Amino acid sequence: MRVSGWRQRIVAAAMVSTGAALLVPGIAAHAAAPGSVITASAQPDGWRGTSNGYSVDYWTTRSNGEQVRASGALIVPPGPAPAGGWPIMAYDHGTSGSGPGCGGQSAGSRFSRPNEDKILQYFVDKGFAVVAPDYLGLGRFDTGPHPYLETRTEATATIDLVKAAREARPELSRTWAVTGFSQGGHAALGAAALQSSEAPDLDFRGTIAVDPASDIEKIAPLVGPYVPAVPGQAGAAMNGFVVSMLAGIRATHPEADLDSYLSERGRAVLDQSSSLCFADIMKVVDGMSIGEMLSKPLGDPRMSAAITEYMALPTSGYDAPILLLLNTNDTTVPSPLHAALAAQFAANGVDFRTIVGTGTHTQVSPAMWDGISAFSDRILATPVTP
Repeated sequence: MRVSGWRQRIVAAAMVSTGAALLVPGIAAHAAAPGSVITASAQPDGWRGTSNGYSVDYWTTRSNGEQVRASGALIVPPGPAPAGGWPIMAYDHGTSGSGPGCGGQSAGSRFSRPNEDKILQYFVDKGFAVVAPDYLGLGRFDTGPHPYLETRTEATATIDLVKAAREARPELSRTWAVTGFSQGGHAALGAAALQSSEAPDLDFRGTIAVDPASDIEKIAPLVGPYVPAVPGQAGAAMNGFVVSMLAGIRATHPEADLDSYLSERGRAVLDQSSSLCFADIMKVVDGMSIGEMLSKPLGDPRMSAAITEYMALPTSGYDAPILLLLNTNDTTVPSPLHAALAAQFAANGVDFRTIVGTGTHTQVSPAMWDGISAFSDRILATPVTP
């Protein structure tokens, strides 16, 4: 049904009510091309801990190709752009939940991310314009449960925001790179693998991934009703990760019939959690075991194939350098999984460097910060592409 002109204006005004609209090309009745900007709304000084920030709404796609709205943030350095324009650093955030407002990047999010704001400011100070996607379903639009750890939609949300930011602010260059922590490391590597086909006209320079989620698809088929409870906060977090992943698979792979693998309680937990942010998901699953959620193991060929398609990271085919920052005392993404990823990259001839720290999940040691600085300087050493 076609949206009348006055309704378009009302919807557009509502969407930009948090700030002045830099660009409002209209809310079309039909989706535009992925990476097209819908609105870019200027935010007040102090938003995301900086100035010159914008909340960006744009078009992206589900993994089945359906076009949907997504949101994210853009922060532009102060002053005039350098020759060729501002290079772009995409920042992919860690686990935050399953429902609208949980992404924390765009205006209207349910909570702030002060530690991430410092990282965004770090790259702005380096001379990058920074974009930060909410990911599909976590921002300003209710598009169903966030497909947690789905490689393709994490990647396209990132790449399409880079495109939309350049459409909104023409002083941004074609040169870009990506950084991500935890789930964001998974997203950043996914974007790096996909960018050559999804954005061949852009100049991609490299990836920084901090304790990325990886190789979980090799463990998931071992999960079944026999898995015992893990006590305390660690158990609630583990359960939350599993529930988030299963909710995403259920939404994106109906052919796998996930409900047939779930117990009655498991189906109820997924139904309850599919619109919550992660802290509330942990409350729902606190004290449970993963085994209680399942009626049979996830290891048969149908489910294994769906899980692999959903979340596996490529281990070859990257065309720009990668910096892996990995912690040996990581129990959130267990450090043996980090070692497996590095080993696969080495075996396949991927251009990567690893800096290993002794911290816990996503802790960044001084040596890691030095590596981030050197990698960023290397990206900027070659003139950017206008």
